[in-house]
Amino acid sequence: MRVTVVGYGAVGARVVDLLLAEPEVERLTVLHRHPERVQSRLGRLDRPVTLRRMPPDGPVEQADVTVIAVPGAVRRLALGAIDARSHVVCPVDDPIDVRHLVELDGHARAGGRSVAAGTAMAPGLSCILARYIGAALDSVDEVHVAAFGTGGPACARRHHAALAGIAFDYREGTFRRRASGSGRELVWFPEPVGGADCYRAALADPLLLAPAFSAARRITSRLAATRRDRLTSWLPMLRPPHPEGLLGAVRVEVRGWADGRPEARVLGAASPPAVVAAVVSATAALWAGQGWLARSGSAGLAEMVSDPGRFLRDVMARGVKISAFDGSSR
Repeated sequence: MRVTVVGYGAVGARVVDLLLAEPEVERLTVLHRHPERVQSRLGRLDRPVTLRRMPPDGPVEQADVTVIAVPGAVRRLALGAIDARSHVVCPVDDPIDVRHLVELDGHARAGGRSVAAGTAMAPGLSCILARYIGAALDSVDEVHVAAFGTGGPACARRHHAALAGIAFDYREGTFRRRASGSGRELVWFPEPVGGADCYRAALADPLLLAPAFSAARRITSRLAATRRDRLTSWLPMLRPPHPEGLLGAVRVEVRGWADGRPEARVLGAASPPAVVAAVVSATAALWAGQGWLARSGSAGLAEMVSDPGRFLRDVMARGVKISAFDGSSR
């Protein structure tokens, strides 16, 4: 399997480390806008990695899978990869970028390629958790996602902007605009995060979950935020974002019916968001390269993965712990 990773930030660097440990990966190439900045870091890896400057028109490397781990211009980069006969995995969480990727569905289908959009913590792991719970129910009425924490600097800026953007809830078959920063809800994440106030924000989960749960009456997503986060969201960031957030979590609640009874089931994970995004993206890349994704075209993992249990086992084998809330205090 030949894999190209575009970008070498908090997520991209970990994707490279994870893929180098896989015997299926025969050749790994890193594309970077400024290769001289990461050459020394790549030189310390156990296996050789090809480092090249990113072409202005997007990836032209002949690869089986391309992982796009840089913000912005994802549509152009994905188009270049598809035209080069490569599957695409993209750990983005900006709803605009996600929408641009989903719009490539027809182009990807025509080329027989798969584009896995939103392979981060949320969306990404959240989509797999929702799909896994939903498969155990007879029908799904509601899906609720909440996320805590940020990955690298680009993720921190995105979350800051999300609290000032337009949020969307999915209700009764349509997307409805909501004010970001509204809808305060106390959400309990797996330890060590615990409880946190979460609010509506410009998030991508409903865009990717709605096609996978078309019969659901309600799909929402919320983001953990402090009072200062909400009050300063319309301003530029008051200080430079941290290199990487070390505390993060995601929680997914699915409500529906099983054996004629109403059911509400909750799964979550607590781990640094960049770590989760890298694990989910590397797993999705391996699945794409081995032809295990459910279909060609562009969609979120809730549609792309037909065996969510197996995907979760692969994710857990790479160090992400999944927690289930069973109503007890243990």
